[in-house]
Amino acid sequence: MRPKKSFYAAESTLAIFVTLLLALAIIPTQARAQKFKVLHTFHGANGAFPITQLTRDGAGNLYGTNSEGGTGVCTFGNSKVSCGTAFKLDKTGEQVWLHSFQYGGGESPMAGLLRDADGNLYGTTVYGGQNGSSCGAVKIGCGVVFKLDINGKETVLHRFSGGTSDGEFPEALLIQDSAGNLYGTTLQGGQPEEGTVFKLNKAGKETILFTFDFTDGGEPFPGVISDAAGNLYGTTSVGGSCGEGTAFEIDTGGM
Repeated sequence: MRPKKSFYAAESTLAIFVTLLLALAIIPTQARAQKFKVLHTFHGANGAFPITQLTRDGAGNLYGTNSEGGTGVCTFGNSKVSCGTAFKLDKTGEQVWLHSFQYGGGESPMAGLLRDADGNLYGTTVYGGQNGSSCGAVKIGCGVVFKLDINGKETVLHRFSGGTSDGEFPEALLIQDSAGNLYGTTLQGGQPEEGTVFKLNKAGKETILFTFDFTDGGEPFPGVISDAAGNLYGTTSVGGSCGEGTAFEIDTGGM
C-alpha cells in the first residue's frame, strides 16, 4: 500500500500550484490598476478631442494636438467652430505652453507632431490656411504645414491651395530626412483629386512627388515612412484594382 505521506505531499503541491495560478491571474490586474494615471484633462479652452499620438522628448515632456478647442475661431460652412490646439505637457501632466490655431495658421490638426533635434515641432492641419474656395463643398481652407518653436510660436511653412496643382486636406504625420526636408500626404487634391505625396524643403518650397489617380490608389490618410535609401512607403484608403486601397513605394528617383 502507498504511504499516506506521498498523498499528502502531492495534495500540498497541488494546493501551492493552484495558489500560484490564482496569484498570477490577480497580479497583472492589480498592476494595471496601480500604473494607470490621468496626466491631464482637456476642457475645451485648452483643447478638445485629441485623436493623435503623442511625441515625447528626452526629459519626459509630451507634445500633441487637439483637433478642436482653444481660443481660435474658424468658419466651417456657415458655422463658427474652434480651430484646435497644440500643446506641451511636462512629465507630471502640467501644461507648459498652449498654441491655439487661427484660421490663417490652420484648422483642425488631426495628426501628431514631429520633433527635430533642436526641439522644433512640425505638423499639419486638415483645414484652414487661406481662402478655401477650391477646397470642399463648404468652402473651407485646404490645410497647412506648420512649425512650432520651443515656446510654441507658430510659423506656417506651406498653405495648400488644392485643385489640380496642389494637394488639399493633409492628415499626415510628417517625416524629416537628414537634410531637413519634410514629407507627407494630402487626402485629396492633384489630378484627379485623389490625393498627393509632397515634399517641403527647409525654406517651405513644395514639390509634389506623386499624384494618385485611383487606379494606383486614392485618399492617403496616414503619411509615409522612409528607408535608408530615401524611398517612401505608404498606403491609400481606396483605389487600386479592387477599389479597396493599395500600399505603395516611391523610389529616390521620384524625389
